[in-house]
Amino acid sequence: MTDTSEAPQTQIRRRTVLIATGATAASLAVAATPEAPTARTAPVAAAAVCTLTKEMTEGPYYLDGQLVRADLREDKTGIPLKLSLTVVDDDTCVPLGNALVELWHCDALGEYSGFVGNNGHDEPDNGKFLRGGVLTGSDGVAAITTVYPGWYRGRCVHIHIKAHTDVTLTADGSFTGGQELHTGQLFFDETITTGVAALATYAANTVPRTTLAQDSIYDDGGAASGLLALTALGSSPSAGYAGALTLGVESS
Repeated sequence: MTDTSEAPQTQIRRRTVLIATGATAASLAVAATPEAPTARTAPVAAAAVCTLTKEMTEGPYYLDGQLVRADLREDKTGIPLKLSLTVVDDDTCVPLGNALVELWHCDALGEYSGFVGNNGHDEPDNGKFLRGGVLTGSDGVAAITTVYPGWYRGRCVHIHIKAHTDVTLTADGSFTGGQELHTGQLFFDETITTGVAALATYAANTVPRTTLAQDSIYDDGGAASGLLALTALGSSPSAGYAGALTLGVESS
């Protein structure tokens, strides 16, 4: 079995920032007035709540040449996760348009496409499920639909993320080239994950679940570690969640 451990990077290749979102932003941002527009229309004002954070390990399950697509689910079961990820310049907080935001993560049973079996489950493997990404719009937003991830031995629930600029779209629907601006991970509130883990699709994963507090990568830093702001899409966990985060990168 492949070693699935993910040791933290020993060097920080570039600075990144995560701008406060959700309740954190609400407690920090200046209230909107006719003289003080909202953070969405005033990136410079948003810079006041930027905090520095480090990049995080790519891990052992990255595959090149994934599809550019807004829906990563294919036929995977699991509750919906609708992500809104905003990429901004870390110095100015101005949104970066046409940046490729790439994600990859495991399914409800803790298996990654291209590596099925490493978490002890037997299922079809096309090397593509729950992988891919989209280009940001002029507002810097990448909207991606996937499923709430499961877990595998030794790691808390998470999603891997990369941000690239100047990629070339290929005829087969994937991308090549460009400049990699950021490699990191997205994390999930432990209380919400506990509710999701009780659903039948996720409870079928009998591998012991590692919590945020137990994880060797997550540093208990909240937004500074890529903790998503999650909003329920319905009255029960089975309806799924929307997740938002603003990611700042050094674009020069």
